Amino acid sequence: MQNLKAKVIRSGLVRLCAQGVTFTLRIGSLMILARLLGPEDFGLIGMVTVFTGVLTALGDFGLSAAAIQRTTVSEEQFSALFWINMLLGAVLGLIALSMAPAIAAFYHEPQLFGVTAVVAMGFLFGAAGMQHAAILQRQMRFTALAVINVVSLTGGIAIAIYGAKAGYGYWALASMSVTSPIIGTIGVWLTTGWVPGMPRKSTGIRSMMHFGGSLALINLLVYFGYNAEKIMIGRFWGADAIGIYGRAYQLINIPTENLNSAVGQVAFSALSRLQDDPVRFRSYFLKGFSLVLGLTLPITIACALFAEDIVFVLLGPNWKDAAIIVRLLAPTIVIFAIINPLGWLVFSLGLVARGLKVAPVLAAVMIAGYAVALPYGPKGVAFAYSAVLTLWVIPHIWVCVHGTAISIRDILVAVSRPLASGILAGVLAFGVQLICGQSISPLPRLFLESGVLVVAFFGVLLFAAGQKSLYLDLLGELRRPSLAQ
Repeated sequence: MQNLKAKVIRSGLVRLCAQGVTFTLRIGSLMILARLLGPEDFGLIGMVTVFTGVLTALGDFGLSAAAIQRTTVSEEQFSALFWINMLLGAVLGLIALSMAPAIAAFYHEPQLFGVTAVVAMGFLFGAAGMQHAAILQRQMRFTALAVINVVSLTGGIAIAIYGAKAGYGYWALASMSVTSPIIGTIGVWLTTGWVPGMPRKSTGIRSMMHFGGSLALINLLVYFGYNAEKIMIGRFWGADAIGIYGRAYQLINIPTENLNSAVGQVAFSALSRLQDDPVRFRSYFLKGFSLVLGLTLPITIACALFAEDIVFVLLGPNWKDAAIIVRLLAPTIVIFAIINPLGWLVFSLGLVARGLKVAPVLAAVMIAGYAVALPYGPKGVAFAYSAVLTLWVIPHIWVCVHGTAISIRDILVAVSRPLASGILAGVLAFGVQLICGQSISPLPRLFLESGVLVVAFFGVLLFAAGQKSLYLDLLGELRRPSLAQ
């Protein structure tokens, strides 16, 4: 516990660097694949993954998180959880395979049968590495996890690009759902060196099963809330529409997902160990929360102001219709930067019952918003997505922090500083955009606009908004000699 602060900061830096590499790989692959494949290819894969994503949301039924959240876990308990994961992976794969005819019939696209069958194979391969990854996370070996994630992603991207260039179309995208889990599972097995024992009775995992099952149900409900619009758009507006909407959503989701993954895993592990120390718990949470907001707001503003340039540079001229979707979805980046860390807070304290109350309400409200906006097409749905989440965020904060070491005032103060810095920086960057006009091409214009935005934002945040001490504290810990683990 003495070295926890140094471990958290160093682990967080490793995760941020790794997610920076991952972000670059994902954006790079998107740029390449968007030029090799068309909206219909992406749309067909999107039609399948939005359904199989329901099963992915169940994941390992929260058993990895349960193993990380517990103070102590025995060898027998890890082995029992491993075999349960394997059984669940096989069941989920069979369920996905059995869904193939229904998915093909629902969208009136016969080729979706084969795509669903390929995607189904990824569940078993992924399940085989769940508890090995949990062991590495409990040990805070985030460097090893980062390398494994980067290697598995690189392997999947390489195969997808090769397939796209070879003319396999949407099959190239489907291949990633199998190759990446295989590479990742091999990596965590080799790194941990742990071989699970045979399952035994009475290993004391009932409470972990309850925690994990509750978490899985929450993830499932939240997944429906955040992704039901893709099912609706695909069904009523077709493959091209969901292809364009899906690429815009992916551009918005990549930074959110990368940042949450980078900081979230470290924060959840650290906060779980501090759940009985409210003073340190509050300090660690607010620092992590402020860091995520500080890294997220410039991306939100850039997507709102420079959507056309971003789409042109990253996707190419054939995807210009995605720009308005990117702009309409931009507010969700900062909303998720507020909502996602509250999940670390709630689940590290074991408050899954609270999550079970919030998740169905969130899902119902989001789906109702999509249903109202669906007649207006992808643009209407994107507007509804952002509008409903914006209205939801304050009640969500109140429910999550109630009765914890964190207050609503803590959250609002943490949000206000980067938000004020972002508004000022956005005005300056928008002024640069107006001055430049069409006098320079999109790529250098985007670099100039983004550069002004980032410099202005962090200049105001550090020196005018009082966040300098936070970042100096992080840098100070990184400069200290490494402590024995």
